[in-house]
Amino acid sequence: MLSRLINFLWACWRPSSDRVVHTGSDAVGRQDGLLWYKDTGQHVNGEFSMAVVQANNLLEDESQIESGPLSTLESGPYGTFVGVYDGHGGPETSRYINSNLFPNLKRFASEHQSMSTDVIKKAFQATEEGFFSVVTKQWPSKPQIAAVGSCCLVGVICSGTLYIANLGDSRAVLGRLVKATGEVLSVQLSAEHNASIESVRQELYSMHPDDSHIVMLKHNVWRVKGLIQISRSIGDVYLKKAEFNREPLFAKFRLREPFRRPILSSEPSISVHPLQPHDQFLIFASDGLWEHLSNQEAVNIVQNHPHSGSARRLVKAALQEAAKKREMRYSDLKKIDRGVRRHFHDDITVIVVFLDSNLVSRASFNRCPTLSVKGGGVNLRPNLLAPCATPMELGTS
Repeated sequence: MLSRLINFLWACWRPSSDRVVHTGSDAVGRQDGLLWYKDTGQHVNGEFSMAVVQANNLLEDESQIESGPLSTLESGPYGTFVGVYDGHGGPETSRYINSNLFPNLKRFASEHQSMSTDVIKKAFQATEEGFFSVVTKQWPSKPQIAAVGSCCLVGVICSGTLYIANLGDSRAVLGRLVKATGEVLSVQLSAEHNASIESVRQELYSMHPDDSHIVMLKHNVWRVKGLIQISRSIGDVYLKKAEFNREPLFAKFRLREPFRRPILSSEPSISVHPLQPHDQFLIFASDGLWEHLSNQEAVNIVQNHPHSGSARRLVKAALQEAAKKREMRYSDLKKIDRGVRRHFHDDITVIVVFLDSNLVSRASFNRCPTLSVKGGGVNLRPNLLAPCATPMELGTS
C-alpha cells in the first residue's frame, strides 16, 4: 500500500513532459530514461521510426512527423511532413517551430492549392517572423531570448516528389538501392550551413566583404563572428537585428561594432527530388547523430535490420561510438544524467521514413488518415507540473 502511495505522489510531481503527448491511434511513444522512441508507425507513404535521446538539462531538439492533409482543403494535397529542429541557447525557438511551421505550411499550401518550393519558403519566412515577434514581446523581461535559435530540417513527400528544406547542420540522407549489385547506397540530400565547410565560409566572405572577421577560428573551430558555427537559422535575433545586440544581452553575445545587415540568414536551402522505385528510405537527423556516424554507416544499419526500431538502433550506434571515443563502456554512458551527459554527446534526434513505392505513387490527392507524432524528452518546464494520475491509472501503466 505504501509503495502504491509513493508511486501516486511521484506521478503528481513528475515533470509534465515525462508523458508523451500524442494524437491519432498510431502515435504512441515510449520513454526509457533519457531515450524517447517510437519503434514503428504508418505514414501515408510507408512506415516510419523515431527516436530522441536527451543530453542537455533541457531538451533543445524538437521533432515531428505529420501525415495526411498538407493543407486545410478537402481536395488536398495529401502527404507526409517531417521536421527536425535542433535548438541552441535554449529550447524556445525549436519549440516554437514545432508548434508553428507545419500550420504555416498548411496555410500557404491552401492559398496555392498545391505543394511547392514557394510554399515551403513562405512557411519558413512566416515562422521566422513569428519568432521575431515573440522575441520583441519578451525582450524587456527576458532579453536572453534574443540569443536562442534553431536549425530547421524539413522533408515533405507529396505527389511522388520529395522536397528537402534546411537551415543549419542537421542532415537528410537517402538510402537508394543499386539494382545491379543489390547494395543500398547513401545519398545526402540536404545542404548544410556550418562554418566548418569551406564553401560556407566563402559565402559569408562574399556576403560581408567589408568584414574581415565575419568568420573566426576559435579553439580550432570555425565560428561566425567567433560566436556560432551555423550561418543560417531561425531565431538568433541578436545576429540578425542590431537593436537586439546590446545591453541587457549578456556581454558574450554582444558585438563590439554595430552591423548594418543581418549576419545570419533565414533563407532555407531547398531541393526537389522526384522519388524513384529504388529509393528505399530517408534518414532525418540532427547533427548529434552525424558527429558519430557517416552517411553510409547509418544507411547500412537501417538496411541490415528490420524496419521496426530503426531510429532507436541508430541512436544506440551513435552513443556506442561516443562512449568508445571517451574510452568508456556504453552501459556506463547510459547512467550519466542529463546536463552532465552533454559533455559526452549532444541531443540526438532521428526519424527514419520508409518509402513504399506503391503508396508514394498514389498518396497525393486521395484522402487518408491524419497522423501527428512529436518527439519526446525529459524536459523540466518552469512551474509546470503534470496533473495527478489516479492509483488505478498507475496500476494499468
